[in-house]
Amino acid sequence: MLCKAPKSKLPTAAWIAPFPNSPHDFVQILVHNTDFLLHNGGMENLTKSIADRELEPLLVPRFVKYAECWTESNRHVADTPSTPGQWDLAKMLRDELVGLGLEAELTDHCYVIARLQASPGLENVAAIGFLAHVDTAADVTGKNVKPQIVRNYDGGKIVIAEGLVLDPEKEPGLTDQKGGSLIHADGSTLLGADDKAGIASIMAAVEYMVKHPEIKHGPVELIFSPDEETGKGLPEFPREKIKSRACYTLDGGPMGEIEVECFNAWKAEVDFHGKVIHVGAARGILANAVLMASSFATMLPRSESPEATDGYYGYYCPMEISGNLEHAKIELFLRDFESEGIKRRVDALGAIAWAVEAQFPGGKVDLRPSAQYRNMKEEIDKHPEVLAKLQNALDNLDIPWELKPIRGGTDGARLTQMGIPTPNIFTGGRNYHSRLEWVSVGEMCAACRVVIELARLWGG
Repeated sequence: MLCKAPKSKLPTAAWIAPFPNSPHDFVQILVHNTDFLLHNGGMENLTKSIADRELEPLLVPRFVKYAECWTESNRHVADTPSTPGQWDLAKMLRDELVGLGLEAELTDHCYVIARLQASPGLENVAAIGFLAHVDTAADVTGKNVKPQIVRNYDGGKIVIAEGLVLDPEKEPGLTDQKGGSLIHADGSTLLGADDKAGIASIMAAVEYMVKHPEIKHGPVELIFSPDEETGKGLPEFPREKIKSRACYTLDGGPMGEIEVECFNAWKAEVDFHGKVIHVGAARGILANAVLMASSFATMLPRSESPEATDGYYGYYCPMEISGNLEHAKIELFLRDFESEGIKRRVDALGAIAWAVEAQFPGGKVDLRPSAQYRNMKEEIDKHPEVLAKLQNALDNLDIPWELKPIRGGTDGARLTQMGIPTPNIFTGGRNYHSRLEWVSVGEMCAACRVVIELARLWGG
């Protein structure tokens, strides 16, 4: 569903005032009318009027600097953060925020938490928050990222590297960038727009608000988190430090996409214990753990894999397989939008494990499923004003919006479970976790304006 706000009309009462008899009277009328606009819905026009040329200098250098930080996380490491590089970006963000005059801290587990003080008179308004994650996925290396900026894009093919081409005929949304700017990597790495585009958009919006106090807002909290890509779900997060009534993650895709629902996510670790003997004397005795794991993987329904599903269809996805004759292991992700769907998938794994044991006498399969995060929709639905404010912000900015399910997860899902409803907002990125990843500079600017407008709307 695409929705766009109708053109709003300025209330005529805003301009009812006596004709000025002196310069002093004129100033008083101007102050009166400006005050009316600030408190009666006119400020959205000021937010909408923030030009890309004002935001790009705050956005693009930041994004490039953040993308060059090696913050790839590692789901095999239990510590938070799972990799040392995430500290580098977290410290950089803390120092930038302090430099902008905000209160900012870096916790023992690499969470950056900062507060933008309310405009005078709005100190008692409920705080809201904005959240993005500092790590990048390990699916493609994020070391030595070299962002390439394409300015005044001509609408044609972009050759990134040998065999890697951004083709507008195959890339939805690429032709929309004609005449604008976009950023991609050099083909040897991912770009890291997931989620450094979100970080840069938040940071640029905050700097703009600091420099433009005429934009009135209540207290704003900023959270930058580690290890989102590992699916841990905010481990060691200091919930007690957060006062926000609502929060918004900036961790989405094309402009206008907003999300209030995500997968229920489970992980399954499956161990295969074989029975070993010399392969020359194996007849009737050997239970090969490598074959057991392979057999298990091939029994997963191909029609319920990530590459065969979209929309609201869930999936099974083997993430890693390793082993030898005696012991093999599969790490498996289960995703479904419905709780009953997850239960069905866990039960199916149990049946497959039993079938593998039946094929390999003497072998044993140990299945250990565990929850990662839950669909956030049910909790967000209990707080309709949180989504309504977001939709209102987009309408005020004339950004057509579309509600879509997240085929993945964000830290917003876990924060929602902790009692802070947290929808997700677009950042303008595409092809996440791949060497063809790119981000629209214009859409990042739009995300900045959404942050500013939300801060204004929640300020009342």
